[in-house]
Amino acid sequence: MIEPTVTMPPERVRRAPVRRPEPPRERVRFPVLAVVFVCAACGLVYELELVALASYLIGDSVTQASVVLSVMVFAMGVGSLLAKRLRCRAAVGFGLVEAGLALIGGCSAMVLYAAFAWLGESRYVLVAFSLAIGVLIGAEIPLLMALIQRGERSGRSGRKASLGEEDDAAGTVADLFAADYVGALVGGLAFPFLLLPWLGQLTGALVTGAVNAVAGGGLVLWVFRRDLTARSRALLVAVNVSVLAVLATATVLVDDFEQAARRAVYGERVRVAVQTGLQEVVLTGDRQEPPDLFLDGRLRVSGQDEYRYHEALVHPAMNGAHARVLIVGGGDGMAAREALRYRGVRSVTVVELDPGVVRLARTDPALATLNGQAFRDPRVRVVHADAFHWLRGATDRLQERYDVVISDLPDPGITPSTKLYSEEFYGLVAQLLTPTGRFAVHAGSVTDRPRTYWTVDSTLRAAGFATRPYSAAGRAPGFAAGPDQSLINKTQPTRRTPITECR
Repeated sequence: MIEPTVTMPPERVRRAPVRRPEPPRERVRFPVLAVVFVCAACGLVYELELVALASYLIGDSVTQASVVLSVMVFAMGVGSLLAKRLRCRAAVGFGLVEAGLALIGGCSAMVLYAAFAWLGESRYVLVAFSLAIGVLIGAEIPLLMALIQRGERSGRSGRKASLGEEDDAAGTVADLFAADYVGALVGGLAFPFLLLPWLGQLTGALVTGAVNAVAGGGLVLWVFRRDLTARSRALLVAVNVSVLAVLATATVLVDDFEQAARRAVYGERVRVAVQTGLQEVVLTGDRQEPPDLFLDGRLRVSGQDEYRYHEALVHPAMNGAHARVLIVGGGDGMAAREALRYRGVRSVTVVELDPGVVRLARTDPALATLNGQAFRDPRVRVVHADAFHWLRGATDRLQERYDVVISDLPDPGITPSTKLYSEEFYGLVAQLLTPTGRFAVHAGSVTDRPRTYWTVDSTLRAAGFATRPYSAAGRAPGFAAGPDQSLINKTQPTRRTPITECR
């Protein structure tokens, strides 16, 4: 018996849901590495900005660099641990981290300067910014790794990773760290050679923050937009626009801010404020009175009583043969003025690192009057060079030796000048002196910093000099200008102590 053919209804074929194709890995990896490069450069700029500004405001660059670096590295470890809590929302977390880093890092220099100018204390602000920036920098790489790994897992659709894929993941980590280190190199070089000379400390930090915000926000909002909900996307757009608006407004107002802060630091009588390639030079005072000269926020010349220091520094060393005089430092011209009072002086060589200081001492009417137009004297020759390197080359180049060498340098406690208080430097000076030559050294205050004072004395004796310490009363030099400057002007004169060294 033939069974009738039963026709079954056709089965409905279920089609798999159409999924949006994941972006190719190489298309994701390149922008991620580019942003890591940019963010690393920006992070190092923030770090160097804090070190440079803290050294200028507080002094002792070694201590400030140690504080910033150690606190920031510690905070980076904390940030890496805290980033674990954001792994489930890595995309929005990374966007918010970069926006916060751009705002805090970009405004750090202005806030630090404001704290110094109006509060008189910036150490705690320095530590707070180092902590905040370090935490945010430390969270960057873990969040990016979470984003990349999520994309790779979605591409594998739940299957176990093969050995080759695990090796490729290790390669991704290597690429991220390579981009991070190279970006740090570029940022470290861009700060002293591009940002600082072209934009200055405050504007340079603000521009760096804007670049940071654009790079971080652009990566998340474009490359990882699939990982964002509509609410998260709107949040990131609003936050990044707000950050850029704040940075742009601060950039527009930065000149007015600097003028206001400078008035708070130096008083209302700022006559000249210039940024040379090496330091900030500020001249204060009325045109009818002797000016005060500040270098990087520290008093270098007090117009009212500078003669006490320069006379005490120069005249004892001139007791004897003094035909040829060498002045190390002294770009303000005051030491040269005192040396030129002696008729027997045939030549005065001034070795000054910063041409801007000498230019101001020549052209500013009040300062030129104070130094007696010393740089217009034909017997004066100015050499713009690092004194240590110039002396090293001069020992073989010069035919005649000097009868008198005068070291008119910043306080030995200021780190950049410490090599000019070393035994090696004093040994070079000894080679340039005649057998009866004299060497005068400013050694700081014996009352305020006795350890520094006697260290200079022992260093000179170790170099072969017979020392004769003495002191002179006068206004304290080298203090950092601040809102309490008017109080310092009213205090009793403190002791500024040169040392005369006789062979």
